[in-house]
Amino acid sequence: MQVIYGINPVSEILRIEGGNVRKIILAEGRKGEDVKKILGLASARGIAVEVHKREALDRQAGTTAHQGVLCLCAEFAYAGLEEIIANRHPAFPSSLVLLLDGIEDPQNLGSLIRTAQCFGANGVVIPRDRAAGITPAVIKASAGAAGHIPVAQVVNLTQAIEFLKEKGFWIYGTDAGAPCDVGSVRFEGDVGLVMGSEGKGMRPLVKKHCDVLLSIPLFGKVDSLNVSVAAGILLHEIRRESAPR
Repeated sequence: MQVIYGINPVSEILRIEGGNVRKIILAEGRKGEDVKKILGLASARGIAVEVHKREALDRQAGTTAHQGVLCLCAEFAYAGLEEIIANRHPAFPSSLVLLLDGIEDPQNLGSLIRTAQCFGANGVVIPRDRAAGITPAVIKASAGAAGHIPVAQVVNLTQAIEFLKEKGFWIYGTDAGAPCDVGSVRFEGDVGLVMGSEGKGMRPLVKKHCDVLLSIPLFGKVDSLNVSVAAGILLHEIRRESAPR
């Protein structure tokens, strides 16, 4: 059983058909319009609501940052690559998949999932080893977006890249030293975007399997961007180029 906590993540998972929420738990005295909305969603789906002391929620969530509300639900269900390919956003004629090479920080992973969902990506692909998986902290950091976009967890990221290539995807990797900047690329067809880890970037083998390496021109005294910020810039450019005219 998985514990999801926080107003937005709990609200979002209640809106998902098949979210498998078993129970809502509120802290004693927790009121407000946001709680009324959660109670309404729970009532509409016939989900039980319990009220416990705040200390009990602290223990169950493993944090005090639960905002006085949590839910118990089934463990996160990872998607398959075929499911991600099939999940193309109806507003776009082409597919877009975000692949993450060794993102270890749950906050960054949650932010990346949220960014991918906001830009209408088909889904997100993460490696099973040496990387963060989908945990309650990641779901909270994604503001519930992890419930609205499929996430695949794969044993071998380079094999996943080759699988996408076989399906007709062009794979773009990010590298600060790449001479090709994102503003000079015309994105056409189905795109896979690979973002490297927070400190080291993409692993050499993953980089080798990319069709094109991209950089983002920077002009400040700080020479790097947070990975989720960089992903937002790149996903925006890809969607701007691929949007129907």
